[in-house]
Amino acid sequence: MPVAVGPYGQTQPNCFDRIKMGFMMGFAVGMAAGAMFGTFSCLRVGMRGRELMGGVGKTMMQSGGTFGTFMAIGMGIRC
Repeated sequence: MPVAVGPYGQTQPNCFDRIKMGFMMGFAVGMAAGAMFGTFSCLRVGMRGRELMGGVGKTMMQSGGTFGTFMAIGMGIRC
């Protein structure tokens, strides 16, 4: 299929760029959700200080990676 060119010479992103963009969007949303849920769960079990920051950071990275992976797979299916 021909690549569509806009009025100013820009082209559509290729499939890898779309997958990468989907991962980054999913990672950002997952990190935000992980911050909320991680903070709540760590405070509920009584974590404070450095332990709290480590627990919240771990939860943010895990949820960001998980959601980002699924968003990247979804964008890959749409290519």
